[in-house]
Amino acid sequence: MTTVDSILKSLETLAPPERKMDFDNVGLLVGRRGAPVGRVLAALDVTDDVITEAERLSADLIVTHHPVIFQPVKTITDGDPVGRHLLRLIRSDIAVISMHTNLDAADGGVNDALAEALGLKNISMLTVEGTDSAGREYCCGRIGETERPMPLNAFLAGVQKALNADGLRYCDGTGTVKRVAVVGGSGGSYLRHVLDAGCDTLVTADVKYDVFLTAKESGVNLIDADHFCTENTVIPVVAGFLKNHYPSVSVEISKAHGQTAKTWTGTGLIESYDFY
Repeated sequence: MTTVDSILKSLETLAPPERKMDFDNVGLLVGRRGAPVGRVLAALDVTDDVITEAERLSADLIVTHHPVIFQPVKTITDGDPVGRHLLRLIRSDIAVISMHTNLDAADGGVNDALAEALGLKNISMLTVEGTDSAGREYCCGRIGETERPMPLNAFLAGVQKALNADGLRYCDGTGTVKRVAVVGGSGGSYLRHVLDAGCDTLVTADVKYDVFLTAKESGVNLIDADHFCTENTVIPVVAGFLKNHYPSVSVEISKAHGQTAKTWTGTGLIESYDFY
């Protein structure tokens, strides 16, 4: 019988929990270790829609990237989204396993999946952030190369298509793309490592104004491709891992969860208003 605990132990070989950052909360966050699992739903986040989807599918387990419990929880009520999620999960007996920064730093994890989605070659670590108990160095970021130098506009079009992004925020540092760093999710703080590594481009998300300014003045193309879009590339990897290890378990990728933040283009504007 496949249990929540057996799946947890398998996933920890994919994303060793010792690679997580100190602030993080990963592992089995909701549910019973000994509970049997016949169906799994893989999603980037636990949301109301994802829980509804799991209930409809009669899933026993949701596997996510972002932790369903991140900040300390003092109350569990229906007065806030986290409490509402936890109440529903417990009532429906649905367990949740989350792999966050340990999956970012995993071999074959978030950033390898992102680099592969963008068609980059010769993948290597951006820097070294730690060494695990087996003596293996690890890092969240990756470096790769495009097949040949290409104009930034062409690369932007490829990024948007590959990640199915609603839109991109970017600055033009060099106009040409060849050596690319990727950091899925909030990776603006890695810009100094990108500069040290001699990359001409960084693809990440949640970029602040000052980071765009530094990138522009440092001659680096900086692309904010949305947090969801840069990380959701790993969900098929997780689903594939589970299917390979547990062929008797039904594994689904969430269809209910998608890019939350949209990019306003002005289309559909039919009236103008004065703002005071």
